[in-house]
Amino acid sequence: MHRMPDILFDSLRFRNLTVKNRIFRSNISGRFDNYDGSGNQARINWETKFARGGVGAIVSSFVPVLIRGRIMPNYATIDRDERIPFWRKVGEAVHQYDCKYILQLSHGGRQRDVPGIEYPTGLSSTDRADPLHGFECKAMTVDQITETVNAFAEGARRAREAGLDGVELHGANGYLITQFLSSAINDRHDEYGGSLENRARFVIDIVKAIRRKVGNDFHLQMKISAAEHNDALIFLKFEGRGNTVEDSIQVCRWLVDAGVDAIHVSTGSSFPHPLNPAGSDLPVDVLSQTYEQLASSGSHTLRNLLFFRGAVTGPVFKHQWLAAGVPPDRIEGLNLPDARKIKQAVNVPVLCTGGFQTASVIRSAITRGDCDAVSIARPLVANNDLVKQFEAGKDRADKPCTYCNKCLVHVVEHPLGCYEESRFASRDEMLAQVMSVFAPPPFA
Repeated sequence: MHRMPDILFDSLRFRNLTVKNRIFRSNISGRFDNYDGSGNQARINWETKFARGGVGAIVSSFVPVLIRGRIMPNYATIDRDERIPFWRKVGEAVHQYDCKYILQLSHGGRQRDVPGIEYPTGLSSTDRADPLHGFECKAMTVDQITETVNAFAEGARRAREAGLDGVELHGANGYLITQFLSSAINDRHDEYGGSLENRARFVIDIVKAIRRKVGNDFHLQMKISAAEHNDALIFLKFEGRGNTVEDSIQVCRWLVDAGVDAIHVSTGSSFPHPLNPAGSDLPVDVLSQTYEQLASSGSHTLRNLLFFRGAVTGPVFKHQWLAAGVPPDRIEGLNLPDARKIKQAVNVPVLCTGGFQTASVIRSAITRGDCDAVSIARPLVANNDLVKQFEAGKDRADKPCTYCNKCLVHVVEHPLGCYEESRFASRDEMLAQVMSVFAPPPFA
């Protein structure tokens, strides 16, 4: 018998890269590494889980190009040449499973969870603190902008020297590139603020600097929040809604002209955001415990902690957060309409993220022309072998992701994994899955 062709397992050709199927692991990770930004075995184990499970390519978690740009300690960085051998080991481990590895070049700007001891104040497009947590920041000088642009280019060079398959610019979800792009956040009055063209100058400078550093034959993609929905929560209404998909379409055209090989479509002007990751629940009980890690980090964090722990205020916040999102049955494929609009406007492949975990949904999205591939985070944390299950003919895992977001609420304090006990036979089984990232250990 011959299997019918399945577009999910067609290879995807970019200008400088070919991926074996249409399913990417999206950027997600935990505090697996060392405080100073050096990597360790747990990171390699984490990435190998998904390569073994069948994804065509992995987009790494947030990888800072500068220590000042990290969102929290214990994330491996790409800020110096000494980091190259570690990332080479990560790539080699993933490549054993015919899986590509794309390093996500990142800078948090004002949006950080635990700043670390070195730089308590972030750098951004603005002097205004992050409105949710109150993380303090200063507007970058032009010299600091130039230094940061060069750091992104050096990060791309190091990724190439490590033998990795490409890089992604994290220009979505409220991090530094978003802080420049966003009409709601960027309040500059120089050549990097004001008009859309000026606000996009920072990321276009980065793309051009990367191309000068690594040439035109190394894969480069950009993750962008197509629509920012910056006013989703009541206390953000004063900032405005931010960029629309029409704004992002123009930015994507400029990016492609500057040398970007693919666009990765997300949503939301912050992380977390009611629409990213959209959830069926907000586990405030867990949040009120793990948020202690952030309590001294920002001017609003102690207020937030007390709010989450309040018998009345906790449920009120949860209700407002979920009301600003979408119902659970609309989470999968949430960003497809925006992805389709961008795909129609550019001549490079378009990836889309957003709760995907059903083969028929993904297949239909690609067949319709909404996108060329999808990226998945939480459903792959729940089922590391989801792609192999699709290949075996399943439309969905027997125990799918519930979108409860417990994985992400736990991650500031605990190892990343699925914490939805209803998906496991026992709590011990759940904990064994969470702790599996530490096997094999770094030392025999």
